[in-house]
Amino acid sequence: MVSVASTVLSLVLFATYLGIGALAHDTHFSLGWVLGSTLLVWAGPAQIILISTLGSGATAVQAAIAVTVSAIRLFPMVVSVLPLVKTPKTKRRHLVLVTHFIAVTLWVECYRLLPKVPRERRIAFTHGLGCGLLVVCLVATTLGYGLAANLPPLFGAAILLLTPLAFLLSTARNCKEISDILALVLGIALFPLISQLHTGVDILISGVTAGTIAYGVHWWRERARA
Repeated sequence: MVSVASTVLSLVLFATYLGIGALAHDTHFSLGWVLGSTLLVWAGPAQIILISTLGSGATAVQAAIAVTVSAIRLFPMVVSVLPLVKTPKTKRRHLVLVTHFIAVTLWVECYRLLPKVPRERRIAFTHGLGCGLLVVCLVATTLGYGLAANLPPLFGAAILLLTPLAFLLSTARNCKEISDILALVLGIALFPLISQLHTGVDILISGVTAGTIAYGVHWWRERARA
């Protein structure tokens, strides 16, 4: 089930975690510490927030709150993927590792690949996919940490930008309904306008607004068909 899409996403993750390893080195965290954060946090943006906040002198409590707020975005992904892997015999403890692995990359790949996997084997498949991606990120973190002394800041910033760009393209690829396309296009169009308000939550406001409008259009179309 290896595909071009999986390879591209893995390469983007690899490049992203090169940047995270370099960032941890530049903020004077140890290699063991950043590998532990990769293993336990398992979300690039949340790790950047964790490293940046602690590196700037924030307390552990402040950093934990910032990371938790960032992680809320993953909750809908967990809720949407778990029904795809569960069977009537599945126990909660079987879903603990699956839940931990669900970040944006795994979420995209689960929606693309799980329909091709027999339901009784989907938890094992998700474990394997998650472990594979985690190994890629651990290796990249280590290399990025070691190369930090020779990695120009501008190049490091460009590497970190690859992740949102890849997720944007993956989301566009998975748009199947008009409402999906409308939500994506409106979100992109509204963000530059809302960012002028300097609210600090520009992405959240533009995303919620675009999603609400798209849902309203979807609801209206369904009512019209009925």
